[in-house]
Amino acid sequence: MTTATQTLSLSFSQRIAIGMSALFLGSFLVFGVGLANDARLHNAAHDTRHAVGFPCH
Repeated sequence: MTTATQTLSLSFSQRIAIGMSALFLGSFLVFGVGLANDARLHNAAHDTRHAVGFPCH
């Protein structure tokens, strides 16, 4: 069985745009959800950090 793969070449500006989008999304998840006033959102983020071994205390 053989598998065919295709690659997609991205320009420098496209790579920067994707990287910045990932940075903003990650920042929102860490700060927006992790520091939320809603206890359910905060606890979910807190438990997730512990599950992946990220220190948060």
